[in-house]
Amino acid sequence: MNLKDMTLEELWNLFPITFVDSNTNFKNVYLEEEHNLKFLLGNYIKRISHIGSTSIKNIKTKPIIDILIEIDFDNKDIVKDILLNNNYLLMNENINKISFNKGYTINGYDDKVFHLHIKNYGDCDELYFRDYLNDNLDKSKEYEKLKLELYNQFKPNRDLYTDGKTKFINAVVDKAKEIYKDRY
Repeated sequence: MNLKDMTLEELWNLFPITFVDSNTNFKNVYLEEEHNLKFLLGNYIKRISHIGSTSIKNIKTKPIIDILIEIDFDNKDIVKDILLNNNYLLMNENINKISFNKGYTINGYDDKVFHLHIKNYGDCDELYFRDYLNDNLDKSKEYEKLKLELYNQFKPNRDLYTDGKTKFINAVVDKAKEIYKDRY
């Protein structure tokens, strides 16, 4: 059996949501993978950024490194092929985004787990979200509390957990864009 043959429920059980304390090693793991991705994708990368909860200070997080890679989306098929040929698993694709995972095995999580978010250059709400939470400890703690509540309410359903964060995330991004204007 391989991961593609498993049901969503089997995958949720094999890859449970777990939380750990924030730590500085997340940045080092990100930088190592950033180096690998720059080697693989070269000039296709317009900007690469550490995003997600592991990029936010002082909150509990899933030990998964989220990476935003902004490209000229005309090159999305080339980038997609390169990643598929280098042990990244295609998780989702739509007209605005391609998502890949790395570090998921038939036996559960590997030592290092990554989620790649491939988007068109300039489509970077995640950067506004990250920066706002890093600049506002009270809001980051509110986000942490929400994540823990959603986890307890919806485990093991990752989709409901993720959907439950959407309203909060959108509100923070809107506020951050007002404050940071054209930062990105």
